[in-house]
Amino acid sequence: MRIEELLRKTAKYGPEAQEEIRRAYLMAEAAHQGQLRDSGEAYINHPLEVANILVEMGLDPTSVIAALLHDVVEDTETSLEEITAQFGGEVASLVDGLTKLSKIIFQNKQEQQVENLRKMFLAMAKDVRVILIKLADRMHNMRTLRYLPAERRKRIARETLEIYAPLAHRLGMYRLKWELEDIAFHNLEPEKYYQLVEKIAQKRSEREREIEENIRVLAEHLDELNVKADIQGRPKHLYSVYQKMVSQNKDFSEIYDLMALRV
Repeated sequence: MRIEELLRKTAKYGPEAQEEIRRAYLMAEAAHQGQLRDSGEAYINHPLEVANILVEMGLDPTSVIAALLHDVVEDTETSLEEITAQFGGEVASLVDGLTKLSKIIFQNKQEQQVENLRKMFLAMAKDVRVILIKLADRMHNMRTLRYLPAERRKRIARETLEIYAPLAHRLGMYRLKWELEDIAFHNLEPEKYYQLVEKIAQKRSEREREIEENIRVLAEHLDELNVKADIQGRPKHLYSVYQKMVSQNKDFSEIYDLMALRV
């Protein structure tokens, strides 16, 4: 992604906010100069993509600016005082919160300990935007997980299933939760993942027709009741289907609710 593309998407924020976003990008680009991701691409691409995810989520310009700068204190010589001087206390507070969260060392834990860790995440973030930026950061890291060694991929995927996906669920960020879970599932159980992909693909056109028909019928009933509504249909994501098969000890052929409607 390029900064010009991000600026086009942030035109809705107005010219003053766009100028601040550009300045934040330039500061991050200079700070991360020479740093590379495991994929071999320039590190600045990561904060750019995180900022883009936040724009797509509809967050405010301050969050986008903090996203661009979210790694500079931890990974470069840039200080929190410099961010405060350049962008003010609100941006600096978000960056500081993200820096503190990144220092939490995750280890495999029992369910109760994982729940305590989630609570600690939420408690440490005085501003919920810290958690939202952290989730966007994890989302981009998951999308680029293929560049890491197998053992690291599995550790990060497990951490995502136990900590980040439940946090996204708790905050009502379902689309992000589904994607996090499916990528984690892909990396933890690749054989089962591809088996499920193949089985679901065989019925895809049938399910899509059924979703369309259900939306049509429901829309007619709501119109009769004079209820204005937006109805969206989607196939269930892979991990939720897999979970149901495991928890209920069922074969794929016994799982019937492979779709969901949201009104």
